[in-house]
Amino acid sequence: MTEKIYETYSPEETHALGKRLGAEAKPGDVYTLVGDLGVGKTVFTQGIAEGLGITEPVSSPTFTIVQVYEEGRMPFYHFDVYRIGDIEEMDEIGYEDYFYGDGLCMIEWANLIEEILPERRSEVTIEKDLEMGFDYRRITIREHQEDRK
Repeated sequence: MTEKIYETYSPEETHALGKRLGAEAKPGDVYTLVGDLGVGKTVFTQGIAEGLGITEPVSSPTFTIVQVYEEGRMPFYHFDVYRIGDIEEMDEIGYEDYFYGDGLCMIEWANLIEEILPERRSEVTIEKDLEMGFDYRRITIREHQEDRK
């Protein structure tokens, strides 16, 4: 597992980091996204979408579980599993088609569905540190690779 830490000092910098990652993304990539409410998950995700060439508005799919955007250079599957009652709800929406599909999959609150996450994924954690400033964000990205047995 590799780990990279980025520091941003404004919502614009957080957005720009997401945009860069979106531009570098490959079909089948899975990003999990964890962070407290109001930490910038949506700003980061909007950057990813822009990096994929998506121009329509992107918001958190809190009540729909998954929002699909197909206008970019590859499909973008944006999940918010905060309100998931149990894993069976993920089965009902056919999560495997998204997790193992040809697009980029972004899963907010992924820690709630840990047992079904793909082994190969990028785990993004966004944290505030008010001592560093109101808009400071520490963004840690851990690359999980498949087990080599």
